Amino acid sequence: MKSSDAILRKLSSMKRCVDYLKSLDPETMDLEYDYEKRSAVERNFQLAIESAIDIGEIIISEEGFERPADYRSTFLVLGKHSIIPKKFAEKFAPAAGFRNVLVHMYDEVDLGVLEEFLTEKLGDFEEFAGYVLEYIEKKETE
Repeated sequence: MKSSDAILRKLSSMKRCVDYLKSLDPETMDLEYDYEKRSAVERNFQLAIESAIDIGEIIISEEGFERPADYRSTFLVLGKHSIIPKKFAEKFAPAAGFRNVLVHMYDEVDLGVLEEFLTEKLGDFEEFAGYVLEYIEKKETE
């Protein structure tokens, strides 16, 4: 299987999660008391972030870039090598830390941070996907 096929599958998975999150109206949800909705939001963020990390790891491996020290560094390595803009990499990298909170400290997820990601950060995933698609197009024309 070509790495671009694996990347496209991961992009599709990430898009499915982001589309679900975008379909929600934060104004009408009560994430503090609606356990099922909050669980769904947290899980979809986790999966979207993990898809982005996996995509980064595939590209890093394919290109032979230095191995990132942690998930956050995955995006920084992509920025360092101009796969994604460096400024965007620095903006998007904290998502990896949010993923870690979702996975390892589920009872400590700050509701304010969750709502911030829901209302202000969803576009970052679409922006990331755009840069990844540009990368794939460039690789296929080489």
